[in-house]
Amino acid sequence: MFEAIAFYLFAALTITMFTITVMTSQALYALTAMAAGMIFISAFFFILGADFLGVIQIIVYTGAVMALYAFGMMFFDTTRTLVEKRQNPRIIFVLGVLAATLVVTIVIAPIIGTHGGVNYPIDPAVGNSQAIGMVLFTKYLVPFELAAVMLLVAMVAGIVLAGKKMDKSLTLMAEEEIAMLEESKKAEEGGH
Repeated sequence: MFEAIAFYLFAALTITMFTITVMTSQALYALTAMAAGMIFISAFFFILGADFLGVIQIIVYTGAVMALYAFGMMFFDTTRTLVEKRQNPRIIFVLGVLAATLVVTIVIAPIIGTHGGVNYPIDPAVGNSQAIGMVLFTKYLVPFELAAVMLLVAMVAGIVLAGKKMDKSLTLMAEEEIAMLEESKKAEEGGH
């Protein structure tokens, strides 16, 4: 019963987070929702009793989204102030209370429930991490290495593209040059 409730709950939260990722026009909101969605995906692994894969999901994929977050920050004009419009603060308050209640319920439910044991489908003489490592580095070694090379190529390409987009580094400019650059940007925006 608890597993079914947790499954549907995390399924709804995961779909909601990825819907926000696709539908929002704010890049920072999209990246934050994507990181939350990746964390909610790891909950499915914990429900299935695959603790190692759940932790790897959090570390690797959420860490990758945070790296994407850092790359996204490089493309923003940090000298410009961002003003957020809060149309209805009551909705934000209600959603915050619901999220806090949900987190407390998720933490307390296993303690209150009678289902305490986890059944691992692997040999108890061999650890979970060791069994995964044996399969990963024997049967799936070539796909594992190809994925590593593809991620390396994507990272290098992202760095090269980010370097080409920058006209001049703001860290190497004097305060007067930054002020003149801001004024020229305001003049261009006002002219259009």
